[in-house]
Amino acid sequence: MTDPDCYPCGKEAQFAGLPPRERIAFDECWRVVHAIGTALPGWLVLLPRRHVTAVHDLTDAEAGTLGAWQVRLSRALRSVIGCEKTYVAQFAEAEGFSHVHFHVVPRLPDLPPERRGPGVFAMLGRPEEEWVTDGEADRIARALRVHLPLDPPR
Repeated sequence: MTDPDCYPCGKEAQFAGLPPRERIAFDECWRVVHAIGTALPGWLVLLPRRHVTAVHDLTDAEAGTLGAWQVRLSRALRSVIGCEKTYVAQFAEAEGFSHVHFHVVPRLPDLPPERRGPGVFAMLGRPEEEWVTDGEADRIARALRVHLPLDPPR
């Protein structure tokens, strides 16, 4: 089920033609993308492949793999980006983004103290000239794929 007014659902409908940054890794329940409009390389978003607007509405299958995905993404980011840790957050409140999605955000060693913790969200909505370029997001996506096989061990 998809919602035509939902940005993630619109992208899911184009799945086969999406660039690397829009389908870094996926399974039957989840798709991983590089965040848009961010100045922080490696900011990932974990999306259910169907339209769902609240965590309590996730299926047992979706819920059963959620934690594994978050850990796998954190490990891959550590290997590729060199982050010291990752932050995981879920809000799904922005216009056009009520679709449940989990931010998996690398905390880089040189991230200024005021940008750590919740302050990292200041890295979204920056002026466009500060955004991670599509080319850089695609490069990161390809590097992450090496660490994210399609059939992970369970």
